[in-house]
Amino acid sequence: MLCLGIDSGTKGTKALVLDIESGAVLALAQESYGTIEGLPPGHVEQDPQTWLDAAEKTVSECLEKIGNRRGDIKAIGVSGQQHGLVPLDEANEPLRPAKLWCDVSTEPQCEEFNKEFGGVEGLIKRTGNPMLPGYTAPKILWLKQNEPANFRRLTSVLLPHDYLNLWLTGERQMEYGDASGTGLMDVRTRTWFLPILKFIDPRLESMLPPLRSSKRPAGLLRSSLRELWGLADDALVSAGGGDNMPSAPATSSPASLPSASGPRARSALLRKSR
Repeated sequence: MLCLGIDSGTKGTKALVLDIESGAVLALAQESYGTIEGLPPGHVEQDPQTWLDAAEKTVSECLEKIGNRRGDIKAIGVSGQQHGLVPLDEANEPLRPAKLWCDVSTEPQCEEFNKEFGGVEGLIKRTGNPMLPGYTAPKILWLKQNEPANFRRLTSVLLPHDYLNLWLTGERQMEYGDASGTGLMDVRTRTWFLPILKFIDPRLESMLPPLRSSKRPAGLLRSSLRELWGLADDALVSAGGGDNMPSAPATSSPASLPSASGPRARSALLRKSR
């Protein structure tokens, strides 16, 4: 059995085909890209279409390399950059470019959360996380305050890897680990934290997708992509996750695996933002 992996990062996308029995990498492809230029200081954005174009190109290159073995691909998994805001309209089309994890234009919004919920200590007590500029929650509040016309059209909020899964399966969902870095979830109960949602906007709860374990599939690959790539009808897409979680087993000893929302992950995010 073969598996197809896609990693959608800030600077590029990689795809590979892995033989599950032997562990051999049968094909590998990558595509580089950048962020939108000319934005004000602190703003870092990308067009979500860039991720789809790069994924389609790298996957197609991998499939070309394995030839007639493409029909042996039974599973597809996506990892992606975390925390970014992908705001969608009712047709599941992006309303604007995605604000990324390294966008720090939301510091004023973080201060609003701190004032409302008792500062860093109060937020950690309630949700298990502080509110950092890279997180998704302050980006949503920023959108409401700075682009009200776009916010009025907002129907769905996804993260970058969720958007790739939507493209692959047609299903909206968010994996627990990735959701833990949004600032919207109580990481202890693995549920959306309603007081923060209501503080941002009463409609926000209806805009968020169902939460899902990384152990559960996201769904079957869409028929149009199955036909385009020549894959089997039963090719299954996993829930996947943000890039920190799947990389942990490869970069850490079992006793030191980091939490996506714990102190080590927060420290790493702060270092990235500098």
